[in-house]
Parts: sequence; C-alpha cells; structure tokens
Amino acid sequence: SYLPLSWITGLIIFLISIVTAFMGYVLPWGQMSFWGATVITNLLYFIPGLVSWICGGYIISDPTLKRFFVLHFIFPFIALCIVFIHIFFLHLQGSSNPLGYD
Repeated sequence: SYLPLSWITGLIIFLISIVTAFMGYVLPWGQMSFWGATVITNLLYFIPGLVSWICGGYIISDPTLKRFFVLHFIFPFIALCIVFIHIFFLHLQGSSNPLGYD
C-alpha cells in the first residue's frame, strides 16, 4: 500500500526540518553558538562514533560549526527531494484524499 510510504516520507521531511532548524540555531558566531552546539551534540553521545564524526572530536570548535553550516545548507535540498517522493507516493494510487475524509 502507498499510505505507509507516504507517512514515512512525511515523517522524514518533518525530522529533516527539525534537524535543519537546530543546526541553524547554533550558526550565529559567538559564545551561544558553542553552547548550542555543545547542547545538541550532547544529545548524540549515546551513539558511539557519531559525535566524533559530527564534531571532529569531543571539543566544539570551528570545524564543528563548519560541518553544521554545510549540513544546514544541504538538508533543505534533501528535504525537497523527499517532498517529491512524498508527492509521488500520495498520487501513486490516484489519491487526492489521503486521510479518507469525505
């Protein structure tokens, strides 16, 4: 069925929007950007290896903010591609009423 695929792609779009917003939150240069980057990356410490890949180590510094900027720039384009896939799944069966309301 097309409905689970459209829901999954919709959730992915939602999560990419949240991640993009969080990365944009830490981009203004200054002490708050380091604090924001520290708080956000601390949420990821439970996944081994992920923090060292995102941050480049356990210290938040200039390379971390550059990685956040690159991801903050690229994620909207990824979301746009997923939006097209989402629309494709919505219209796969000729669906113009995905929730089923009459």
